[in-house]
Amino acid sequence: MYLDGRWWRLDAKAPPEASLPPSRQLDVSLLSERVLGPILGIEDLRTDKRIDFVGGARGLSELKRRVDSGEMAAAFALHPTSLAELFAVADAGEIMPPKSTWFEPKLADGMVSLPLP
Repeated sequence: MYLDGRWWRLDAKAPPEASLPPSRQLDVSLLSERVLGPILGIEDLRTDKRIDFVGGARGLSELKRRVDSGEMAAAFALHPTSLAELFAVADAGEIMPPKSTWFEPKLADGMVSLPLP
Protein backbone atom coordinates (compact mmCIF):
# COMPACT_ATOMS: atom_id res chain seq x y z
CA MET A 1 0.00 0.00 0.00
CA TYR A 2 1.29 3.47 -0.86
CA LEU A 3 0.10 6.17 1.54
CA ASP A 4 1.51 9.49 2.75
CA GLY A 5 4.68 9.20 0.65
CA ARG A 6 5.61 5.70 1.87
CA TRP A 7 5.14 2.12 0.77
CA TRP A 8 3.71 -0.23 3.38
CA ARG A 9 3.58 -4.02 3.27
CA LEU A 10 0.21 -5.46 4.25
CA ASP A 11 0.05 -9.11 5.23
CA ALA A 12 -3.15 -11.03 5.86
CA LYS A 13 -3.55 -12.03 9.48
CA ALA A 14 -4.84 -15.39 8.32
CA PRO A 15 -4.74 -17.09 4.93
CA PRO A 16 -8.05 -17.59 3.16
CA GLU A 17 -9.91 -20.73 4.14
CA ALA A 18 -9.18 -23.61 1.76
CA SER A 19 -12.92 -24.30 1.56
CA LEU A 20 -13.60 -20.94 -0.10
CA PRO A 21 -14.19 -20.89 -3.86
CA PRO A 22 -10.95 -20.20 -5.79
CA SER A 23 -12.02 -16.68 -6.80
CA ARG A 24 -12.42 -15.72 -3.12
CA GLN A 25 -8.88 -16.89 -2.36
CA LEU A 26 -7.26 -14.44 -4.79
CA ASP A 27 -5.29 -11.46 -3.42
CA VAL A 28 -7.70 -9.05 -5.12
CA SER A 29 -10.66 -10.68 -3.33
CA LEU A 30 -8.88 -10.62 0.02
CA LEU A 31 -8.08 -6.92 -0.42
CA SER A 32 -11.67 -6.19 -1.38
CA GLU A 33 -13.26 -8.24 1.42
CA ARG A 34 -10.84 -7.28 4.21
CA VAL A 35 -9.85 -3.68 3.40
CA LEU A 36 -11.73 -1.94 0.61
CA GLY A 37 -15.21 -2.91 1.78
CA PRO A 38 -15.06 -2.88 5.58
CA ILE A 39 -12.53 -0.06 6.04
CA LEU A 40 -13.01 2.19 3.00
CA GLY A 41 -16.66 1.43 2.25
CA ILE A 42 -15.93 0.47 -1.37
CA GLU A 43 -18.44 -2.28 -2.08
CA ASP A 44 -18.69 -2.34 -5.89
CA LEU A 45 -15.29 -2.36 -7.60
CA ARG A 46 -16.90 -1.96 -11.01
CA THR A 47 -18.85 1.24 -10.36
CA ASP A 48 -17.40 3.05 -7.34
CA LYS A 49 -15.77 6.28 -8.55
CA ARG A 50 -13.26 6.19 -5.66
CA ILE A 51 -11.35 3.26 -7.13
CA ASP A 52 -9.39 2.91 -10.34
CA PHE A 53 -7.02 0.38 -11.87
CA VAL A 54 -3.44 0.88 -13.02
CA GLY A 55 -1.95 -2.00 -14.94
CA GLY A 56 0.90 -3.03 -17.07
CA ALA A 57 4.08 -1.09 -17.59
CA ARG A 58 2.81 1.96 -15.68
CA GLY A 59 2.94 -0.07 -12.48
CA LEU A 60 4.29 1.20 -9.17
CA SER A 61 5.57 4.53 -10.45
CA GLU A 62 2.08 5.43 -11.72
CA LEU A 63 0.49 4.41 -8.42
CA LYS A 64 2.97 6.60 -6.55
CA ARG A 65 2.42 9.53 -8.93
CA ARG A 66 -1.35 9.42 -8.57
CA VAL A 67 -1.19 9.43 -4.77
CA ASP A 68 1.57 12.06 -4.57
CA SER A 69 -0.40 14.35 -6.91
CA GLY A 70 -3.45 14.15 -4.67
CA GLU A 71 -5.54 12.46 -7.37
CA MET A 72 -5.89 9.41 -5.12
CA ALA A 73 -5.54 9.02 -1.35
CA ALA A 74 -3.89 5.58 -1.32
CA ALA A 75 -2.76 2.88 -3.73
CA PHE A 76 -2.53 -0.88 -3.42
CA ALA A 77 -0.15 -3.01 -5.48
CA LEU A 78 -0.83 -6.73 -5.72
CA HIS A 79 1.12 -9.66 -7.02
CA PRO A 80 -0.23 -10.72 -10.41
CA THR A 81 -2.73 -13.55 -10.55
CA SER A 82 -0.86 -16.75 -11.38
CA LEU A 83 -1.89 -19.08 -14.17
CA ALA A 84 -2.59 -21.76 -11.56
CA GLU A 85 -5.02 -19.39 -9.81
CA LEU A 86 -6.64 -18.48 -13.12
CA PHE A 87 -7.07 -22.15 -14.04
CA ALA A 88 -8.49 -22.95 -10.59
CA VAL A 89 -11.13 -20.23 -11.01
CA ALA A 90 -11.96 -21.41 -14.54
CA ASP A 91 -12.06 -25.09 -13.54
CA ALA A 92 -14.52 -24.20 -10.76
CA GLY A 93 -16.77 -22.52 -13.36
CA GLU A 94 -16.30 -19.12 -11.77
CA ILE A 95 -15.45 -15.77 -13.32
CA MET A 96 -12.54 -13.64 -12.25
CA PRO A 97 -13.33 -10.81 -9.84
CA PRO A 98 -13.10 -7.16 -10.95
CA LYS A 99 -9.61 -5.65 -11.17
CA SER A 100 -7.97 -9.06 -11.58
CA THR A 101 -7.86 -9.70 -15.29
CA TRP A 102 -4.94 -7.64 -16.57
CA PHE A 103 -2.47 -9.96 -18.29
CA GLU A 104 0.69 -9.15 -20.20
CA PRO A 105 2.13 -9.39 -22.71
CA LYS A 106 -0.89 -8.58 -24.82
CA LEU A 107 -1.08 -10.12 -28.25
CA ALA A 108 -1.15 -7.61 -31.06
CA ASP A 109 -4.44 -7.51 -32.94
CA GLY A 110 -4.24 -9.43 -36.16
CA MET A 111 -0.99 -11.12 -35.22
CA VAL A 112 -2.53 -14.56 -35.57
CA SER A 113 -5.48 -15.41 -37.68
CA LEU A 114 -7.22 -18.65 -38.42
CA PRO A 115 -9.35 -18.92 -41.53
CA LEU A 116 -12.80 -20.23 -40.75
CA PRO A 117 -14.32 -22.77 -43.16
